[in-house]
Amino acid sequence: MQTSAHRTADLRLPARRPDTARALLLAALCLAGLAGTWVVAALVPITHAKDAVALYDFTRLGRPRVDALANHILHLLEPGLYTVWAIALVAIALLRRHARLALAVAVVLPLAPLSAEVLKPLLAHPHAYSGLKDITAASWPSGHATAAMTLALCAVLVFPDALRPLVAALGTAFVAGVGISLLILAWHMPSDVFGGYLLAGLWVSLALALLRATTAYQPPRQTSARYQPPRQEALPTRAF
Repeated sequence: MQTSAHRTADLRLPARRPDTARALLLAALCLAGLAGTWVVAALVPITHAKDAVALYDFTRLGRPRVDALANHILHLLEPGLYTVWAIALVAIALLRRHARLALAVAVVLPLAPLSAEVLKPLLAHPHAYSGLKDITAASWPSGHATAAMTLALCAVLVFPDALRPLVAALGTAFVAGVGISLLILAWHMPSDVFGGYLLAGLWVSLALALLRATTAYQPPRQTSARYQPPRQEALPTRAF
């Protein structure tokens, strides 16, 4: 009797949430990387030169057809189309009956790129001349890179487990394509793109941690060892 009581009491204790801790750890790493990237890009002189050299190397890949493809990829993140992608991801979450996830995605998708635009003037710093064109000081972090990574991460969250590897692969290709396009067209410095990726990771990690932390714990049901109700087969839907 005492053993059974202890077992029942243990089952009623709240479960640990390792997923929440991992999400918070990931958010902390993204925040640390974000701060470190800005410090190195803005305050370390040698990084200015390396940033400019890396940008110049990417721009050498430019050709008329390559530039046209790069512009087409970046056009997918224009406000109108970005809104369409966001609505589609929220709709998928709702169709799967994940209302809280849909709400989180609906909040993160607009706020992540918006936060990038807010940070740009606050954290503006001069860039070394890359030999092609001057990039404005208020360019860190990249809003396009933030939006692309946020879309990819939210897509992985809302799709079923069976499709997540495919969605993750497509999202990785899309994020890489956006980043390379930004550099080929010299819209941003490499540090801007990397900062955008980290900013998106921070937003999604915080949203995931909040979802995990607020998920209600439901202990497994116990049935008496003396009597177990017989299993009832589910009736076909057509019977109703």
